[in-house]
Amino acid sequence: MTRKMITALLGATALGIGALAATAASAECDWKPERAVTYIVPWGAGGGTDANARMLASLLSEEMGQPFNVVNRTGGNGVTGHSALARAKPDGYTIGAATVEINTMHWVGLTDLTYKDITPIAMVDMVPAGFTVAKDSPYKNLQEVLDAAKAEPGKLTGSGTAQGGIWHLALAGLLNAEGMDPAAIRWVPSKGAGPAIKELMAGGVDVITVAQSEAKSLIEQGELKGLAYMNDKRMPALPDVPTTVEQIKSGWTLSAFSSLAGPAGMDKEIACSYEKAALKVMQTKQWAEFKDSRGADVVLMGSDEYASMLAKSDESLGATIKAIGLAK
Repeated sequence: MTRKMITALLGATALGIGALAATAASAECDWKPERAVTYIVPWGAGGGTDANARMLASLLSEEMGQPFNVVNRTGGNGVTGHSALARAKPDGYTIGAATVEINTMHWVGLTDLTYKDITPIAMVDMVPAGFTVAKDSPYKNLQEVLDAAKAEPGKLTGSGTAQGGIWHLALAGLLNAEGMDPAAIRWVPSKGAGPAIKELMAGGVDVITVAQSEAKSLIEQGELKGLAYMNDKRMPALPDVPTTVEQIKSGWTLSAFSSLAGPAGMDKEIACSYEKAALKVMQTKQWAEFKDSRGADVVLMGSDEYASMLAKSDESLGATIKAIGLAK
């Protein structure tokens, strides 16, 4: 995928504080749950999606007056959790963290599920990938890793998520953009960023391409080395880590997203009530401090803008997956 395609995917609000969408999140959207709500997370505990969901669930509980119980429904490379969300009764008592995989899973033949099977409510997080190695890695910059991969294709290994997942696309897409075989760095599937980070620190893989914010604290502590940030601007919390735009000819960039969504067919009054509540709590000091602690920006994007972004993302990621030969 070219930088132009990535820009189209992310849209004008990527990583910035977008303007509040002029959606149905208005005074009449006053539905509130009368019992506990299940908040489905398609990925395991410890990763960025889980952390964002748990914080948002806590704030929504305070705002809407009922418990929001986070349930990690892992498996199937994201299919299990997203399917549980999409197939739930659209009565407001099951919501979830729809992630960028809603726009990748069907392209790689894992499921027929698409973004049309959910009700988009609000964006929660948008994060660029990083390119991270262990503290004792012999590589000092991204180009050195690429040169080694060119010299001995398949010797180096990378990880961060399942085969065909967004962090795999980050690495394979970068290699492809640089005119290399996408398999020049062999992918080792993992069940998420947390396990991949542990595997990197244990010496089981050579590089991970998870969100840089997920590796931020370990990079700051000197336990990992950040060699590149897949964005056109450096991460404020890690200003010494150069961007891919600065280092490689293709200027490859890629970001993932996590959102708040419901099953398709959710009543408009319920959906806009969630949108109203989510956008409200994401403007609080608690949310801002949480995002800052993770080295991430607050992103405010309502349902209309999010729905439009989903369609563009699906098209662009599909093009990337086809380009690197993973489409089925």
